[in-house]
Amino acid sequence: MQLSTLDWSVIALYFLLSLGVGLYYRARAGKSTHEFFLSGRNVPWWLAGTSMVATTFAADTPLAVTGLVAKGGIAGNWLWWNFVAGGMLTVFFYARLWRRAGVMTDVEFAEIRYSGAPAAFLRGFRALYLGIPINCIVLGWVNLAMVKILENVLGVTKLQALAITLGMIAATSVISTLSGLWGVLVTDFFQFAIAMSMVIVLAIFAVGAVGGIDGLLARLETVDRLRALGSGGQGSVLSFVPDPNSAWMPILTFLVYISLNWWATWYPGSEPGGGGFVAQRMFSAKDEKHSLLATLWFQVAHYALRPWPWILTALVSLVLYPGLADPEAGYLRVMNDHLPASLR
Repeated sequence: MQLSTLDWSVIALYFLLSLGVGLYYRARAGKSTHEFFLSGRNVPWWLAGTSMVATTFAADTPLAVTGLVAKGGIAGNWLWWNFVAGGMLTVFFYARLWRRAGVMTDVEFAEIRYSGAPAAFLRGFRALYLGIPINCIVLGWVNLAMVKILENVLGVTKLQALAITLGMIAATSVISTLSGLWGVLVTDFFQFAIAMSMVIVLAIFAVGAVGGIDGLLARLETVDRLRALGSGGQGSVLSFVPDPNSAWMPILTFLVYISLNWWATWYPGSEPGGGGFVAQRMFSAKDEKHSLLATLWFQVAHYALRPWPWILTALVSLVLYPGLADPEAGYLRVMNDHLPASLR
């Protein structure tokens, strides 16, 4: 896809606005470590909660959801929907306690909860383990998705796409370092507003391309028949609960997800009881009530609101581009083929 002058202008404007936010909050972030890392513990719930949602909205998430829908239909999303149980536990049992703890990071809490050399070791281990290998894995899959997007949208080579991605990482790092958490929160808010608006617009154009909802439903019946012929027992792609005989998510696997997986698995943004960047936003909230409301808004937006535009577009991609070797690329194909040039 060839970017127009308008496209480049929008990209430049976005980075200039982000830099402007960083410069605006630079002085406040430099006042103290509490201002830099916690925004002076004066963040309203709607800003803290939106930042939590925005932080889980990366380049890979729409593509990952598209891949899940291609494999298991809407029900395939239970791979991550099961974490909602731990999220709601965090809202009503832990959000107030995290804010009340008065710590600056979640690893600091380890030395408060425990004592002596073992506590210091635990704090250091968590900082290194989560900070290096786990963060590298997370950054790897997010940046791989960004490379895939740039390859498809701009038509560049993988090496060129990687170079562009590294440039964006460098720019983002500079802005975050300048502005501290305040700048990150404000930038997250605008990024979420832009990204959410555009995925809704994409879903509208995508559904329109197959004749509206009625046309989509009719063509998905064909998809269901083909799936049944290929490997029976998958059920309808529109089913909210997986088919009991599904090869991809049999009933036993589904039960493990909803009864065991949500509390026994650590995943960024879905830690049972809270942690990581979610805890950081709770620490920065004005008070315990704002901490609870921020976390509640995060759960509602993350699980109940945000996925559905992605899922709609993913369903359209199954209809328009069946049999793709990389089902995740279907999302990008819909974007390239059916969004007006000025909106891509």
